[in-house]
Parts: sequence; C-alpha cells; structure tokens
Amino acid sequence: MSSDRPRILVVGSLNMDMIAQTSVFPKDGQTVKGRSFRKAPGGKGLNQAVQAARLGADVVMAGKVGCDAEGDELIGVCRQEGIDVSHILRDTGTATGCAMILVEERPDGEVSNRIIVIPGANGNMTPDDIAFLESEAASFDMVLLQFEIPMEVNERAAFLACEAGVPVMVNPAPSAPVPRPLLDHCTYLSPNETEASDLAGVPVESPDGADKAARILLQSGVRNVLITLGETGAVLYSPEGGKIFCPAVRKLPAADPTSAGDSFVSSFCTALADGADHEQALFFAAHAAALTVSEAGAVPSLPDREQVLCFIDESRR
Repeated sequence: MSSDRPRILVVGSLNMDMIAQTSVFPKDGQTVKGRSFRKAPGGKGLNQAVQAARLGADVVMAGKVGCDAEGDELIGVCRQEGIDVSHILRDTGTATGCAMILVEERPDGEVSNRIIVIPGANGNMTPDDIAFLESEAASFDMVLLQFEIPMEVNERAAFLACEAGVPVMVNPAPSAPVPRPLLDHCTYLSPNETEASDLAGVPVESPDGADKAARILLQSGVRNVLITLGETGAVLYSPEGGKIFCPAVRKLPAADPTSAGDSFVSSFCTALADGADHEQALFFAAHAAALTVSEAGAVPSLPDREQVLCFIDESRR
C-alpha cells in the first residue's frame, strides 16, 4: 500500500447496536440466562467507514440519524475517527437506527450471531440527500454501498460514481435482490454465502457452490464478484482475472463475528484504492477480518493499519 491517503465515500447506515451474549440461543418460547449486555456504535455503513479510516483512508460518511442521544453519539464516533460528517443528516421525526445482536459463545469455543436491524432514520434517506455527489463524485477513489438504506439511494450513488469513473463496491447485505440499474453501475459485488445463494438461486455451501453462483452473477453483467465464505475464506471472480481464492486467517480466541464481513469488504476496498492489486487486497482484508473476529463489538473490534501490518508480519513468521 502506498503512502498517499485514498479518499473513500461510504453511503450507508449508522446504528446503535444492542448486544447480548449468551452460551445458547433461546428456542421458540424459551428464556435463557445471558452472560452480558452492552451498547456499541455500529451499522454496516459506519462499520465500513470506521474500518477504512483506521486503515489510513480519508473517509466521508453519508447517512442519516435521529435527533437523539444515539445520533449524537454516532456522529461523535465518526468525528473521533477523523471521518468527515458533513453529509450525515439529522431526521427530526424518526429515531436513530438500531440493531439487536445476539451472540452465542458455545462451549467448544465457536461463536455465532443473530441480528435484527431496525432501520429508523436510515430508512428515510432519499436520493436528494446525496446530491453533493453530482459535483463531488470524481474526488473519490472508491464508493462503498450496502443495503441498510433505501435502494434508490444506492442506485443514485452508484450511477453518479460510475459516471465519474469511480469504482463502486456493493455489499448486498442484508440480503435483497439487486436492481438492474445498480448492477449496471457497480464495479464489485460482494455477497456472503447466503446472499450469493439468494442472488444466484443456487446453494452456496462450498467453494464449488460459490463457483456456480459466481458464473451466474457474472453472466448477469456483474463485472467482479467477491464471495466471502466465512471460515473458509473468500473468492474473487472476474472475466479478466479469472478466479482468486484467499483462505481465511485464524486468530484465536474468536470473540464476535458481528462486523467481520464489513471489515473484510472495507479493508479490501481501502487496499485497492491505495494501489494494491486484487490478490494483495484480499490478503490484507483476510488479516483485518481475522483481527476483527478476535475482539468483541462492531466498531470497537475494527483494527487499525498498524495492527493489520503487524499481524501480517506475525503470520508470515
């Protein structure tokens, strides 16, 4: 990665996460005793913006929060991370978005989660809220989008970025169909196994399943498909570069996978915008995501550039 700071725009959600940790997920009608509860800043947009900023990018965040204490706190987090908040708007009629996260820490050491997202002010974003892109799109090196805001906002952002020749990453999470206009204007589409299966209409339970899903998505006109496969790793497919597989990196003990996907996608994009090639960007992102899984919380778990580089050196030794 070069010494110049890439400029990245994240258009997406800002949520306050409510996180409960337990040794077992409750079944239907069952009550279980949890281990702990905490609140933490999150939202896929905020997670990706913070990760890019901690890796050294010059980050602008575009989103919407409520006129409440949670909104104040989330904007404060962005400012603390050095993120430009001039395009985070306040919604006077709707509360800041939130997510209810249940983290299961099993006796065998494995960790999994279940998440319910309440959009709140995120759901009230409109294309007019990103009108600044009409004149400023060309100033960015990369634009990151996710699906926790209205789709028409993503479509407009992707169109304006594409018209300016700026690469666009679409992270289709939570899972939803990708409209044709968004597909036509995105450079990278990065689903996980579940999202890839939903989009392609085929099971994605192994690398072979990912291969089949990627072929279907590439045939639909997607330029590059990056499928994350959890503990298996990630695979990037493109008509020009073929297939690049990057195995997952393990760092024990695992603590919380909540923002691992956001870390991976943002780290990949930051590395690309900073001059890395696809293989280098995947390698860098895999190490960043491994560090994220090893810590609890969404934003609190995201590593900085020095941590990632030190972990890469440690892994090589």
